[in-house]
Amino acid sequence: MKLKSGNFVVYQKEKTSTHPSLRAEKVFPARHGDTYSYVIRKFWKVLRVFDDETIEVETRRGKRRTLVCGDHRMRKAGLWQRLFFKDRFF
Repeated sequence: MKLKSGNFVVYQKEKTSTHPSLRAEKVFPARHGDTYSYVIRKFWKVLRVFDDETIEVETRRGKRRTLVCGDHRMRKAGLWQRLFFKDRFF
């Protein structure tokens, strides 16, 4: 995937908790029912692309994260996602 600064990406973050949020997708209970595993879609903006196949992204609240470009949980945001979820990017 070819990314450059200013692109928007959608990251599927895997989480575990006793109470999944309303935006949780792919919810699976633990074997004994104590917790749930689920996926949350995160909408981030690419700040920098580094030579070592990593990128720096910024969250909606200003946090910065470094990710590997080939991560299977990340994909470039399409036109429809940018339109329908524009409030989640910024």
